[in-house]
Amino acid sequence: MSFNDDAGLDTSQVESGGGGGFPGGGLVVGGGAGGILLLILALVFGPGVLGGQGPSTAGGAGSAGSGGTSQSEIAQRCRTGADANANVECRVVGTVNSVQSYWATALPRFFGTNYTRATTRLYSGAVPSACGTASNQVGPFYCPRDGKAYIDASFFTELTSRFGADSGALAQEYVVAHEYGHHVQDLLGVLDAAQQDPQGPESGSVRIELMADCFAGAWAHDASTTTDAQGNTYLKPLTQNDIRSALSAASAVGDDRIQQKAQGRVTPESWTHGSSAERQKWFLTGYRSGDPRQCDTLHATSLG
Repeated sequence: MSFNDDAGLDTSQVESGGGGGFPGGGLVVGGGAGGILLLILALVFGPGVLGGQGPSTAGGAGSAGSGGTSQSEIAQRCRTGADANANVECRVVGTVNSVQSYWATALPRFFGTNYTRATTRLYSGAVPSACGTASNQVGPFYCPRDGKAYIDASFFTELTSRFGADSGALAQEYVVAHEYGHHVQDLLGVLDAAQQDPQGPESGSVRIELMADCFAGAWAHDASTTTDAQGNTYLKPLTQNDIRSALSAASAVGDDRIQQKAQGRVTPESWTHGSSAERQKWFLTGYRSGDPRQCDTLHATSLG
């Protein structure tokens, strides 16, 4: 899904570089691919690795993360839609802008609630978060304790090379939109369902993840109408190739596919994100309907 070259990017919605520490612990919610590597560790070492305690804090609270690209470099590099088409970090910035433009209108329209912006933290290697240390071994995630999404852009290479998603832009943009789906859940007061019922094919965790997939699809439905501060549209209309790209990412991060690859068998009782088919289904539910109210997986009688 390509950006319009003249769209203006707002880098104030994205932080970059190193930062200070926070106490560990707290709920962390995996993304479109977030928490995948952590999930594989759980399959190998047992469910205690997940445990609802957020990412590993082995780096120690207060330790500075790898700086990666600095805030000033991001601001200089990521100015237009053309930059978003050419650079993966700028693509994250542009997607954050588009997703937040969408929810600023959609949340009041469909749910009667005002939208509050959330910041994305772009980092390289590791950086502290209020839910523990964010690292490229965890994958993208949303931390409700500080209301931020954490993304190491190098994860998108992992998404393709390790998990088999294609390298299309919408596969990457889907991950960002999924994280903001968790932020919307936080604003709606439903995010805690993931912690109260953390594992199993019908668990609250799976339902929350599938809802975020559906919210990402609802954004995709209207993404080409989202605009920057000057009224320029961020993105070009989706193509069938774009949709196939997003579906490849959704399939790649299904619990059943990851389990089969990691341990040679599928164990639904330990699912936390949903099957490949379910993730594709709920993304398409949001995309085809364009109505995030159709994403109520918490009350769905069937997820598949």
